[in-house]
Amino acid sequence: MIIKRNPLTWLEKLYIPALISGFKVTLSHFFRKKVTMQYPEEKWSVPEGYRGAPYLVSDHQDRTKCVSCQLCEFVCPPKAIKITPPGPEVNEERAHMEKEPKEFEINMLRCIFCGYCQEVCPEEAIFLQKDYSLTGESREEMIYDKDKLLKLGGTHDSRVKKWDKKASDAAAQVSH
Repeated sequence: MIIKRNPLTWLEKLYIPALISGFKVTLSHFFRKKVTMQYPEEKWSVPEGYRGAPYLVSDHQDRTKCVSCQLCEFVCPPKAIKITPPGPEVNEERAHMEKEPKEFEINMLRCIFCGYCQEVCPEEAIFLQKDYSLTGESREEMIYDKDKLLKLGGTHDSRVKKWDKKASDAAAQVSH
């Protein structure tokens, strides 16, 4: 079946009406308020309750708050967190404290920013920061180790001072 096409008029053959309507659209957008964000210079304002990247935090004496309980590893849906416990040896610097993980890694390519790790952490060692621009040139760069997570997480002063030697010694004396 052949469908006949209506012939174009001489004005339509010139494409002038189409060009004029295109220019009208372009000019209407040209004089509107700009909505493009100049990314590195301008940052997106993050709304309250935003769940960003999870990072480890340290206390005011630069000690890791993580006690290697591995709850975050067990609750992580995409299995992005990997913790290696320290083993039976005792760290003399942390003798009166709980154990510190030997290795702590978060694969940011697998992380879905669900926030379960922050919710389940009994020591308040993981916090979701308002960070939304995670970049790397390779897959290996996107696996954050303990040092990088602590550096990005910063310090967080907790209400509980159980790690302070004076507080733990005083508690031990009261219990005797």
